[in-house]
Amino acid sequence: MNLQDFMLKIYRKNYFIIRTSITIVCCTIATILLFSSCTEKKRPLAAAITNRDSLPLMKSLDVTTLISDSGITRYRIKTKEWLIYDKKNPPYWSFEKGLLLEKFDSTYHVDASIKADTAYYYSDKKLWELKGHVVIKNVQGDKFNTEQLFWDQNLEKVYSSKFIRIQKSDRIITGHGFESNQQMTIYTIHKTSGSIPIEDKKVTRPDTIIVKH
Repeated sequence: MNLQDFMLKIYRKNYFIIRTSITIVCCTIATILLFSSCTEKKRPLAAAITNRDSLPLMKSLDVTTLISDSGITRYRIKTKEWLIYDKKNPPYWSFEKGLLLEKFDSTYHVDASIKADTAYYYSDKKLWELKGHVVIKNVQGDKFNTEQLFWDQNLEKVYSSKFIRIQKSDRIITGHGFESNQQMTIYTIHKTSGSIPIEDKKVTRPDTIIVKH
């Protein structure tokens, strides 16, 4: 699953929301100013908002968005709350009430997915942080479980320093520390604590396991 292409499509799909929000805000301000100039009686003004950096540019609730590629529905994103903070240092997108991303195959069945209790996207760094109960399934059917995962778009790398559990078709691998390509198909597990074949339950404990598909 190409995470970078997935999230770029989501961004492009929702970019018009940001542009629309800015247009609405500008029109509203213009209307207020025009109305005020035509009013003879002056009214006391409320204190100006000085903490713009603490307010989101965009807030969307109960979002379910389908993303198309060449006219075919390929992706779906679900979240209870999506906030974009453009004035924070650094600026970021916030999904503090959970995030679910799904990829469809040619028959519209989900063949890969990402789920997290909390997610942040730092737009300047092009860095994703997934936290809480993070579950990822790649197109080969491998299932990844961890409590924190980073995805660096610039480096085209997914990584974590936390405990990770990977369930493959023939075995379960656990360890502390993980690096992978963006498709989650070529990865390295550091400080492995177990490699358990599902059939015979035999445990091996090498320092590092490298898996390639």
